Amino acid sequence: MPQSSILGRVGQLIRANINAILDGAEDPEKMLDQLVRDYTDNIAQAEDAAAQTIGNLRLVEDDAREAHEAVTEWGGKAQAASHKADELRTAGNASEADKFDDLAKIALRRQLAYESQAKTLDTQVAQQSETADQLKDGLNKLRAKREELVQKRDELVARAKMAQAQAKVQQTMASVSVMDPTSELARFEEGIRRQEAMVKGRAEVSASSLADQFASLDNDEDEAEVSARLAAMKSKMPA
Repeated sequence: MPQSSILGRVGQLIRANINAILDGAEDPEKMLDQLVRDYTDNIAQAEDAAAQTIGNLRLVEDDAREAHEAVTEWGGKAQAASHKADELRTAGNASEADKFDDLAKIALRRQLAYESQAKTLDTQVAQQSETADQLKDGLNKLRAKREELVQKRDELVARAKMAQAQAKVQQTMASVSVMDPTSELARFEEGIRRQEAMVKGRAEVSASSLADQFASLDNDEDEAEVSARLAAMKSKMPA
């Protein structure tokens, strides 16, 4: 993938509003998992692009350094040839002096060529240095954002599990609520109350029957006394 595309993708991911993405997701946990995968893949691509850019940068830096050294070297050769030409011309050897002046010109042309090359290479070094810095900065931000996503995912999963646990507790509490007439505890308590009422009813029935028996016994004793007194009265009456 071209470096410009990588830089564009890195910029998009860095500027991405994760909260807005999650708010619009049907399943935030799955969305976070996908985002983590996307960031991981793009980090790997950005790392490759950064490594390639830095490698190319080092090559261009080497070429630029060699070009600058050649500029200095050919400048020195031109100066030496010109100096030799001056010495020969002073000595009256004009033809030889001209030859060295020609050599000086050749050296200067080489120097100019290397100066142009060095200038071009310096521009490339500056551009690739800027690109490499952008990629490295983007990589650091991508890694930080990926860590943020992982933390968000872990937090979301923990919150979801806690919410599920709380929901189960609330369901359990609702099922045994003493205020709920349909709860098992309420039905159990109602059964006990009915049994207690039955026992009380039976006790009252038993008590009523016993009282009747005692009342009947008292009436039998009275009748016997009446019969005895009547017999006594009859025995005292004259014949």
